[in-house]
Amino acid sequence: MGTVTEYIASLGEPARSRVEGLIARVIAAVSGTEEGTSYGMAALRYRGKALVSVLATKQGYSVYPFSSEVVAAVLEGLEGFDSTKGGIRFTEESPLPDSLFDAIVSGRRAEIDASLAKR
Repeated sequence: MGTVTEYIASLGEPARSRVEGLIARVIAAVSGTEEGTSYGMAALRYRGKALVSVLATKQGYSVYPFSSEVVAAVLEGLEGFDSTKGGIRFTEESPLPDSLFDAIVSGRRAEIDASLAKR
């Protein structure tokens, strides 16, 4: 999989609009993001570390913040979304609320900032 822009261009609708909108939301919220890959997925990177990946799947979409701690924190007390240790699944019919997506991004950003501050 290529960069985020290439990945988005490869998608059909409505996946292209959904993924593009979420990626634009990340770029607006976190200055200094760069396109790249992580674990073979097109991802936005921040300060040299994987920040988030948003992928279209056969079942819907998945968002990966590359952190099981972030996934656990944002899903605590929230029902209705399937998840794995590293990601959260959603569909066109049941999209992630903006507040949940924003919490994923801000949580991962804070985690990256904290890990780099320790150095």
